[in-house]
Amino acid sequence: MADFTIKIAGVPIAVRSLFDSTRDYCRAYFTEEEPQFRVSICREDLEFEQQAAREEAIAEGFRFRNFPDPYLDRTSIQRKVAEALFDRNILVLHGSVIAVDGQGYLFTARSGTGKSTHTRFWRETFGSRAVMVNDDKPFLRMEEQILVCGAPWSGKHGLDTNITVPLKAICILERGSENRIRPMGADEALPMLLHQSYHPLDPEKHPRLEEMVVRLTDRTPLWNMECSLDPKAAQVAFDAMSR
Repeated sequence: MADFTIKIAGVPIAVRSLFDSTRDYCRAYFTEEEPQFRVSICREDLEFEQQAAREEAIAEGFRFRNFPDPYLDRTSIQRKVAEALFDRNILVLHGSVIAVDGQGYLFTARSGTGKSTHTRFWRETFGSRAVMVNDDKPFLRMEEQILVCGAPWSGKHGLDTNITVPLKAICILERGSENRIRPMGADEALPMLLHQSYHPLDPEKHPRLEEMVVRLTDRTPLWNMECSLDPKAAQVAFDAMSR
């Protein structure tokens, strides 16, 4: 067992994990503040996450594999934190977020489209001006100005920073032979953003989820981009989205 307190999206959370490695994984988010709530992991949580991964792989058409227990420990904590923070008006959205000049740009797409590759082009293009916020599961504080927050659950590359920045724009990526970007309407973007958002386990909360995503589309400029595996895609995207 490992006990520690982390601060995610401005909220201090006490954690009891099954593995010491999880404490190390979360170290950049440690806080000494008084926790607002607690999460504790048991073996049943690991079994739940393994089954959830199996169902997701089947639904998305991916090859299923068994995950090691320390990984399932971390994902169990992520789920319990996401569940609790949802009730505090904080949304988790599957995507890659990079900040340039202190403004956050969120890229989302179906798995395998190239979100991480695209934000890598941004880091290569903008150098020290660019900071990865989170490469997989950023937390969004649904305030008057949407804020995007780093978290330790950041995908296989482990690219995240313990910062909070204003969300400047959201872009839905697609693969293409050329780099083309255009504004999207809220109605057009809504289905993908709903699909990419964390869905609470309680179905009765799903209408509230839709309300939160609609609010996100109302308050954030939305873009669609067809992009090639060309580093110049970063400049094309930034020139449009930073206006």
